[in-house]
Amino acid sequence: MTEAVPMEAQISQQIVAAMKAHDAERTGTLRLIKTALMNKAIEKRAAQKQLEVTLTGPESEQVLAGMIKQRRDSIDQFTQGGRPDLAAKEAAEIVVIEEFLPKALDQAGLAKLAAEALAELEAAIGHKPSAKEMGPAMKAVQARIQASGLRAEGRMVSEMVKKHLAS
Repeated sequence: MTEAVPMEAQISQQIVAAMKAHDAERTGTLRLIKTALMNKAIEKRAAQKQLEVTLTGPESEQVLAGMIKQRRDSIDQFTQGGRPDLAAKEAAEIVVIEEFLPKALDQAGLAKLAAEALAELEAAIGHKPSAKEMGPAMKAVQARIQASGLRAEGRMVSEMVKKHLAS
């Protein structure tokens, strides 16, 4: 994803390309993304009582991350309900949505960032953080991930922080 072109414009261009290629699944997913971003902009506009509001990069990424989370939950439900066809459709939508997000961290990269952030937190508070300090530990790790320009699922981050705090 290039930062020079706003995400909404880039998605509109992708919709046109998908329509020309007669790719109905991709077109549908891109339209869902565009609608979700437009709805978030409308909410923001109503909250700020302004006529014209554009979403920032992190706000757009938050919307897309929420869409991915919804689809992962749907995949779990469809798999449990014996509907592999619908689960496959949701998985295909995740692939399209992820094209517009920064690269996701793998387990090794997340472990390294978590260890660095928790070491900084330990230096700041003067002792090794315990499980009771999960909140500040999570904030430190999330800030480190965001500063690196990458992304990670909250559940993965939580599990990694718990593992580091337990050891």
